[in-house]
Amino acid sequence: MQAPGEEANDTRLSLLRMLDPGVLAEPYAFYRTLREHSPVHWDPYMHAWVVTSYAEVITVLMHCSADRTPAPDYLDRLGLSLMKPFAEVMLQQMMFMDGTRHARLRDICAAAFTPRKVEELRMEITAIVDGLIDKVISSGRMDLIADFANPLPAIVTAKLLGVPPEDHEQLHAWVIDLAEVLGNFQHHPNRVAEIVQSLEDLSNYVAARMEEQRRRPTGGLIHSLMTAEVSGHRLSDDEVIANTIITLIGGHETTTNLIASGFLTLLRDPEPLQLLRLRPEIIGPAIEELLRFESPVQHTARIASKDMHLGGKTIQKDSRIVAVLAAANRDPNRFSDPDRLDLLRTDNRHLAFGWAAHFCFGAPLARMEGQIAFNTLLRRLSRPALLEKELDWRANAGLRGLTKLNISFDPQPPATSA
Repeated sequence: MQAPGEEANDTRLSLLRMLDPGVLAEPYAFYRTLREHSPVHWDPYMHAWVVTSYAEVITVLMHCSADRTPAPDYLDRLGLSLMKPFAEVMLQQMMFMDGTRHARLRDICAAAFTPRKVEELRMEITAIVDGLIDKVISSGRMDLIADFANPLPAIVTAKLLGVPPEDHEQLHAWVIDLAEVLGNFQHHPNRVAEIVQSLEDLSNYVAARMEEQRRRPTGGLIHSLMTAEVSGHRLSDDEVIANTIITLIGGHETTTNLIASGFLTLLRDPEPLQLLRLRPEIIGPAIEELLRFESPVQHTARIASKDMHLGGKTIQKDSRIVAVLAAANRDPNRFSDPDRLDLLRTDNRHLAFGWAAHFCFGAPLARMEGQIAFNTLLRRLSRPALLEKELDWRANAGLRGLTKLNISFDPQPPATSA
C-alpha cells in the first residue's frame, strides 16, 4: 500500500526513531517535530500514518477500528509464526474489538469492575503503600521501581483478581514479558520463545484459578468475570483468561509508570513537588496533570474502517494508523504551555486513558493508587533526591517506563509548614 501524495522518506521523521535510546529517554521534542512537520504524517518505514495532534487523535480513536489482530499468514510472512498464540489471545480481548462484540465484553467486564469494588480497595491500598514504605524508610534510600512502583499495583491487582497476593512477583514477571510485545515496534528474536512461554504459563495460571473458583468461590474479579451476565451473555473460559491477562497488563503498566515517571517529574521540578506536599488536597488534578505530562501509554494503533480525510490527508481504507497519545497530550492547540507541569491545570482532558468506547475501564483504580501513593510518599519522605543522573528507560516505545529509579531521602517526616 502506498500513501497518496509525496511524503519525504526522511528517517528523522519516522516513529522508528523511538528505538534510539536517546529519543526514547526524551521523546517529547521528537513528537513536537513530527507534529510541526505534519500532524498526520505517512511513515514509510512504519508503513503507517502517524497522528500527533489532539483533535486528529480523537478522530482516530472514535472512528477507526481497534480490530488489528495480525492474521496467521501475515505472521508467517514476517517469520513470526511463534507469535500466533498472541494473536489467538488478542482475538478474545476487548482491546482489539469493535462494535457489538466489544460492547458485550466491555459491559460484562464493567459489571465486574464497578466503582464500588474499586472503592472497597482504598483501605487495603493505603495499608500496602505504608507497608512498602515501612520496609525501606530506615535506610534512607530505595529503588522506587523495585521497592514501590512495581509491587504496589501487582499486589493490588492480585487482591482485585482474587488470587494469592504472594503470587504478585511471578505475575509481574509475566506481565513485563507480555508488555514487551504490546508496546514495541520490533521484537528481539531471541526473546520470542521465552515470551510465548510466559503467555502460556500465565494462561495456565488463570485457568487453574478459575477451577479453584468453581470448587470454592471466594470472589474477586476472575470469579466475577466467570459469573457476570449482561443481556443473557456470559464470557467463555477463553474470554475470561484473555481479559484477565489484559487487565493484569493494564493494571500493572499504567500504575507503575504513572507513579515512577510522575515522581521523577516532581523530583526534577521541586516547586510542584513542594506545592503538592503542602496541599495534598490538590492530588486529584495533580494526578491528571502527571498523566498528561508523562503518559504511561505513549501510543495506540487503529485501522481505517473506510476512506477518510484527516489533517488535510486522504487515508485509504484498511490503512494502519498510529495515534500518538503522548504527543496529543502536549499539543499547544489544546493545552496552553503544554511542556510546563501545572498541577492546578484546569480543563485537562488528556488522552492517557484513551477515549470513547475504548477508554480504560481500570482508570478509577489507577487514579486511586496514584493519589494514595503520591500523597503518602510526600508525607513520609523528607528531601527526596535522585541518586543517579543517568536514567535507564525500558526499551518499550509504547509503554513508557523506567527500569530503576534510585532515590535518597531523610527518614524523618517532612515539615508540615512552608
